[in-house]
Amino acid sequence: MTAMSAEAQLKQSFATALGIDLAQVSDELTYNTILQWDSTAHMILIAELENQFNIMLDTDDIIDMSSVAKAKEILAKYDIQC
Repeated sequence: MTAMSAEAQLKQSFATALGIDLAQVSDELTYNTILQWDSTAHMILIAELENQFNIMLDTDDIIDMSSVAKAKEILAKYDIQC
């Protein structure tokens, strides 16, 4: 089995944390644009990303993570290219 790409891991993390279909995860997906992405789901998402990529996000990054595209930008700071 081949390892998932970082982008695939990112999308899977969003789908798992938000309880949505993988097909709904795109760069345009933004916080509070879907009912499932509320403040509780946001914290689940952060935990999922930290576990998936073995990182500790800082508070500013957690607050700034307002979309899938923004998540990619933030992960790039941790040397994770999606």
